[in-house]
Amino acid sequence: MRRVSIGYFLAAVVALSISRLFAATRWHILLKSAGVEISFLRSIMLTFTGNFSSNFLPTTIGGDVVRLGGAMQLGYDRAICVASLVADRLIGLAGMSLALPLGLVPVFSLGNGTSQSLAFSALIQKSVDFAKRTYASFSIWLKKPFALSGSMLATLGNMAFIYLAIYLLLLGIDHHVSYWLVAGLYTLTYFVTLFPVSINGLGVQELSMTFLLTQLGGLSSSESATVALLTRLLFIITSLPGAFFLPSILGAMNEKKSQPE
Repeated sequence: MRRVSIGYFLAAVVALSISRLFAATRWHILLKSAGVEISFLRSIMLTFTGNFSSNFLPTTIGGDVVRLGGAMQLGYDRAICVASLVADRLIGLAGMSLALPLGLVPVFSLGNGTSQSLAFSALIQKSVDFAKRTYASFSIWLKKPFALSGSMLATLGNMAFIYLAIYLLLLGIDHHVSYWLVAGLYTLTYFVTLFPVSINGLGVQELSMTFLLTQLGGLSSSESATVALLTRLLFIITSLPGAFFLPSILGAMNEKKSQPE
């Protein structure tokens, strides 16, 4: 930890903060295109509040529940908000799936043929299920190609800056790992944390990232663990604005409740 460059760490915080703004933009595009009259600032507030809440809620989608609750209490249409959150999650998965080969190729080089065939079969099944869920959830946006394109571009921006943040952390401990390898390894870690076995992937993300960085990134186990812990710290730090936005959202919710039907 003493080797970590403060300059690179702060740059990583900025990069991850930008990625959070891209994530908020993605959801805002989906809401607006579905007819929800919501300001961009309120979309940011709800998104950051969800990010903050996910730090202590079960699974990686606990923050989505908070976003939904806040949006409903603020008077936005429940059905559209639910559909937009599902679409938001699926578009994020679709974006990550584009980067999945960057991680699978080096990982397959570690295992034997049996493990590779099993992994490939599981991936095919997941892809089929993903396609079915996507089609069912995109009924509103299938007729809005510009909204889908904009939300996908926001997803790619979100991903690019997440990868950049981790890349900067590695530079901060004097390790140069290819940006594209970082993208692949983080993408694999992301899919591993989707298994609902912990709070926001806590522990699962760190263990898988440590393993991948050690096996494929050329880092020692202590260096890999340091980067994994700093990555978690980055996500916590960049979610803190949600704690500041929470009183404003609660105030708006109370104001909404006090209005006559």
